[in-house]
Parts: sequence; structure tokens; C-alpha cells
Amino acid sequence: MNLDTRGSMIDTLGVLETAGLLRELTAGLIAVRDFDEALHQLVRIARDAVSGVDCCGFTALRAGEPAGVAASDPARAELDDLRHGPDTPALTAIRRREMIIAQDLDRETRWPGWTDRARGLGVHGVISAPLDVDDQVVGAINLYTASGAALTTRHQLTAMLLAEHAGLLLAAVRDRERQAALAGQLDSALLEEGVVGQAVGVIMTQRGCAAPEALDVLRSAASSLDIPLREVAERLVLTVSRPRDN
Repeated sequence: MNLDTRGSMIDTLGVLETAGLLRELTAGLIAVRDFDEALHQLVRIARDAVSGVDCCGFTALRAGEPAGVAASDPARAELDDLRHGPDTPALTAIRRREMIIAQDLDRETRWPGWTDRARGLGVHGVISAPLDVDDQVVGAINLYTASGAALTTRHQLTAMLLAEHAGLLLAAVRDRERQAALAGQLDSALLEEGVVGQAVGVIMTQRGCAAPEALDVLRSAASSLDIPLREVAERLVLTVSRPRDN
């Protein structure tokens, strides 16, 4: 096998590996509604799917302030946590809006305090890739290796694609999270409304179910009958309150 053929095979394997990573990431986050859970899924999947990476972390900022971290290796979570100091590869990547690469932390001088902690935790190479989630949240995904020599051009490309794809998926998670919160507020308002609350109470009594389930039953009836929810509630309350003939 000549060098060209071998190089072509390596490139093909890299493409397949990256495609597999993005596919697994999509499958893992497509239905998640909690942002913190999504971050932990992200770092776990990235660690397991990117060869040569020993651990993966995520640093998040909300409105310019530290907003949490996620780490595939809890023992190394401090490397992503800005509470231990803002002078980190992740924050540099976020501020500069560019990927940051440090292939040999033994020779690195940009983040002295962070670098000492990283080496003490067995980390000798890092790639930090920035990503935008929405207009409030930005972050960086951090790939760590025990040997800086393990970081290749392919890892840099993978980190860039991972950040772009993860940004889109995390934005969708944030949107689902917001929608769920708004739906919860709407449900609370409906349950407090007179006739709807009464109808929910009737369904709870009849079915022995909780209020959210009873409200879903009421919504389903409104959808099936194609009439407003309040009208369905009024009909139900009127029906059960009407005196029965002896």
C-alpha cells in the first residue's frame, strides 16, 4: 500500500468517524428538553466518539456571566469552570470567536494557572472551539488529551464541525426548554381559571388522575370537537351540575 492510498484511507475513516459523531449527537439531543442534561449528553458523546480524546468539557456563559459547566470526567470538571479563574482556553476561544489549540501544555505560557492544574490532572493537549447557542448563551466545547501529539488536523476539523452542529442542537434544546416553561405557566393560569379549573376537577374525580393529565384530556376533547377549550369546560361543568331526573 503506497502513502497516497494510506492517506486516502485515513481521510475516509476520519470522515466516517465525524459523520458517526454528528449522527449520534443528533440522536442523543433531538428530544432533550433540559439544557444541563443536553450538555452532559454532549460531552459524553464527544468523549466516546472522537478517537484520541481522553475527556471532553463544556464551558457556558449566559449574558456574559459563567452559567455552568459539563464534563465527561467529573475529576477534571474544574478545567471548564470559570470560577477557578477566567484565564482559560475556553474563555479565550469565546472572547476571540476562534478555535484555540494547545498541543503541548508543557511549553504553554498563555494560561499559567490553568495549565498547571491541567498538567496535574494528566492533560497535556487541548482544543477549545467556540459556539453560539442563542442571543443569551455562548460557550466552548473543550477536547482534552493526555498527549498533545494526539491532536491532529483532523481533530481540529472535528472540533469545528462538532461546535457548529452542537450549537444548532443546543439552540433547539433551549427553545424546547422555553416552550415547556411557557406551557407550564399557561397550564397554571388555566387551572386557576374558574370554569376550566372546575372542569379539570370533574375529570380528576371521574378518572382519579392528576391535574396535568386531566387538563390534557380536556385539551384532547377540545381538539376532537374543534371548539375552544373554555367552551368544552363549560359544557362539562354544566352537564355534571344539571339536576338528574328522578
